[in-house]
Amino acid sequence: MNLTTIELDEGEKIPEDLNEYDGMFCMGGPMDTWMEEAYPWLIDEKEKIKHFVMDLKKPFLGFCLGCQLLGEVVGGKVVKSQPPEIGMLDIEMQEACKKDKLFLSFSSIIKALQWHSYEVQNLEHNPDVTVLASSPTTKYQIFKYQNHAYGIQFHIEIKNDTVSQWGCVPEYEKALNDTLGEGALNKFDKEAQSCMSSMNTNAEQLYNNFKSLL
Repeated sequence: MNLTTIELDEGEKIPEDLNEYDGMFCMGGPMDTWMEEAYPWLIDEKEKIKHFVMDLKKPFLGFCLGCQLLGEVVGGKVVKSQPPEIGMLDIEMQEACKKDKLFLSFSSIIKALQWHSYEVQNLEHNPDVTVLASSPTTKYQIFKYQNHAYGIQFHIEIKNDTVSQWGCVPEYEKALNDTLGEGALNKFDKEAQSCMSSMNTNAEQLYNNFKSLL
């Protein structure tokens, strides 16, 4: 797979012609979907996602912020989570996963890294949206639009230094301390390390399954 990386927060632009691309990954970030004045590139990003997913109907996979952007594009609303989800938490895979190309082989309950204060809601009105996984707090932990576009609210793309690196981002650090208390980073990191092997296995499986859609 040849991967083109675009850093929107560093001023790079999404190509106008997306026909030559077979799939799209959309990653997370400390900003929220409504912060278009502070991050004007969000406007173009939403338009490009909509074109790629709804017009070109090509495979799309969005994580955290990327999940929320997809949710907005297909008619949902991004709202503040009550409470925020931060930590190593359980995700319950739904019955629909048993017939889904990306998540067919996943266990019924997986441990995942959460670090978000907003979530997608109001997708139940779109008949093209299927819920694939939920948590007690967040209904749309994983959802798909038709059979080619997926939103994943949690983080499956985790490495050994992910928690320690993200803990240096002011917005992430504040959310972590507000939710779990001062000094929670070390405990969070240890919990992530203990689940790293299973998370990496799930990430590799997801990557290989996504390639089958291309």
